[in-house]
Amino acid sequence: MRSFEAFKRKMLKNPVVRAEYDRLEEEFALAGELIAARSAAKLSQEEVARRMGTSQSAVARMESGRSLPSTTSLVKYARAVGRRVEIKLTKPAGRGARSKSRPARSAA
Repeated sequence: MRSFEAFKRKMLKNPVVRAEYDRLEEEFALAGELIAARSAAKLSQEEVARRMGTSQSAVARMESGRSLPSTTSLVKYARAVGRRVEIKLTKPAGRGARSKSRPARSAA
């Protein structure tokens, strides 16, 4: 493969890989936001960890996209990089995507 993007395109043709990739979209988007904020603040993971009162490995885990950090950790991270947390619930993007779970209808 010439590039990561070519490899990614090839792998995403596999429906199993594509489903897992889509499932993890929010985690990776959050990880990207964290890394971008830290980079903009010109801080290392170690510096962020020190400001948060945690370890560099904890910051690395937050930035990995493998799991979602707690709200408390997000607030500490944001403060450490000179930002604030803003949470929004938005409609899914893309091909008319719908939530798999729907709220129960009330009997009215």
